[in-house]
Amino acid sequence: MLTYPATIPLSTRSLNHLAELLRTHRARRGTRYRRLDHGRQALLVLAHLRNGDTPARPPARLAGGFGVGATTAWRGIREAVDLLAAQAPTLAEAMDRIGRLAYAILDGTLIRTDRLSGEQDRRHFAGKHRCHGVNTQVIADPAGRLARVSPALPGSTHDLTAARYHGIIDALTEAQVMTFADKGYRGARGTIVVPFYGRNLPEPMHEVNRSHAKIRAIGERAIATVKNWKLLAKLHCCPRRATPLLAAILVLQLVEEQRYSG
Repeated sequence: MLTYPATIPLSTRSLNHLAELLRTHRARRGTRYRRLDHGRQALLVLAHLRNGDTPARPPARLAGGFGVGATTAWRGIREAVDLLAAQAPTLAEAMDRIGRLAYAILDGTLIRTDRLSGEQDRRHFAGKHRCHGVNTQVIADPAGRLARVSPALPGSTHDLTAARYHGIIDALTEAQVMTFADKGYRGARGTIVVPFYGRNLPEPMHEVNRSHAKIRAIGERAIATVKNWKLLAKLHCCPRRATPLLAAILVLQLVEEQRYSG
């Protein structure tokens, strides 16, 4: 079998952070031997998350490239993802930073998943997108940088319902942060600002809506930042794993941008 070198569009900050996290975890557990040292395991995990390479799906590029079996690779990935997810800031911790912003931008996005069966199939089917997936709420700062990504809910969940379920609207209102959102959040109240809606709106309202749309467009950068982690192009795992994956990616993105406070 032939092998070839590949690149991962990340800095060494992410690699060093994850490698140190794995080293500390192994020392705490008293692990003596692994097929991959903590640095190689960290590199494997980053290749999986950023480039979307998977250990077992044909061709088994990732596991073969690192000289381990698919089971060993999956075990290492799950271990690292859970360690990173445990470091993700809670909503209250994220609000400490978001509360100092001039304003925030709230939007929801769908992470596509494989087709499911039975009751899960119906719950995860998003009629708007006509595909299966999970809903996650993204909060962006005025520069379009990722500030918070919520746990995943079934794809059929409405954005407003998801934001209320996670307590995002109450938290933003309590922090008194003006938050721009699209018309899907109508009725949210608090500090959530949505466009004017209705027929035959006067020109001043159209002008406000145009300005509102320009601000909300900045928030699309944060969603693009999430989707740049190619694993999220389509999840080939249980939807329940979406939440730790999103939390792990949030931590790595904050580390990459030197905004992670630990």
